Amino acid sequence: MNQISDRVKNVVQSDIRRMSRECERVGGINLGQGICDLPTIPELVDGACEAIASSKATYSKFEGIDLLRERIAKKCEQFNGFSVDPASQLVVTVGSTGGFATAAMATLNAGDEVILFEPYYGYHLNTLRILGVETKFVPLNPPDWAIDFDALRAAFTPKTRGIVVCTPSNPCGKVFTRDELEKIGALAREHDAWVYTDEIYEYIVYDGRRHVSIASIDACRDVAITISGFSKTFSVTGWRIGYVAAPKQIAGPIGLVNDLFYVCAPTPLQWGIARALEIGEEYYAKLAADYEKKRDMLADALTEAGFTPYVPQGAYYMLAEVPAGLGDDKEAAQTLLEESRVASVPGSAFYASDRGKKLLRFCFAKDFDALEEACRRVRAFNAIAATSSAPRPVP
Repeated sequence: MNQISDRVKNVVQSDIRRMSRECERVGGINLGQGICDLPTIPELVDGACEAIASSKATYSKFEGIDLLRERIAKKCEQFNGFSVDPASQLVVTVGSTGGFATAAMATLNAGDEVILFEPYYGYHLNTLRILGVETKFVPLNPPDWAIDFDALRAAFTPKTRGIVVCTPSNPCGKVFTRDELEKIGALAREHDAWVYTDEIYEYIVYDGRRHVSIASIDACRDVAITISGFSKTFSVTGWRIGYVAAPKQIAGPIGLVNDLFYVCAPTPLQWGIARALEIGEEYYAKLAADYEKKRDMLADALTEAGFTPYVPQGAYYMLAEVPAGLGDDKEAAQTLLEESRVASVPGSAFYASDRGKKLLRFCFAKDFDALEEACRRVRAFNAIAATSSAPRPVP
């Protein structure tokens, strides 16, 4: 019995994870995967440890512990600008990826169409593929990742049942504006489609910008399924605590799917996140300020190395054009890793078109010392490449 299901035949390992494994092999600095290996705040650790010590280790409700949902609802109102009933419109999920998966399973059928902006996050695409959902792609145009709304309108068909908006965007760092979201919401309403918004990087925005949730726009609220989490905000990517906020009639089915596939998110870690949500606003301001400094460090290093970085508006990723002479994206990523021990991700991981073959994605969610060393290696790689065609030593 060697049958493999049809639903996984076209799904391959993400280049993100592949490059992380390659980085481990050479003992490099991983600027590929968004691991976010930064210190965890004490409040979060204390909350989880207290839950473990007090034997809060059994299943929670499948929609999450009451306290966490109440604090998420408060955060949605104060930060995101929309009200949500914690009892009937919130589901705590196994990360934001689990949130997207449960929302998609609860609202889409095989053969439905969903629109993705390109560059896209590969887990969104592959989740839809697993479900038998057809995908249409609308390009975001650099350098500012503008939307061609004529192209977007043309992508809608009678089979369209959803559109995915990742803001701030992984991988390009675009922060969608209120005007853009209003137009997207209007198209979704016209075509009876959901807007799935992945807002996991919501606190990481730069240059005075503000994150806008489409659910905060009155005309869009009833078509919005808001997906977010705490992996990036609190640097706990391995904890897998996310959530979905949605209208009551769809939050219920999302909760049932969450129960079926995951039972519940890890209970002690839910308590830890609930404690972390008590911290003050200064934490979030410092988070964004530090990442903005790191963004600028990496952009300068890539520019000096001959890459052409597209400086992001938010999130902690940066796409950069590959210099001439390094081959396509996969060749360039492997060369940079082997010779400088700095990992990136080939841009084709985020594109259905050939546009990604000219790009690499870099993640700057590192502490300052590690990022400074990675930047030094990138600059050294360029200096050696410019002066010699001989084999390049590893820094």
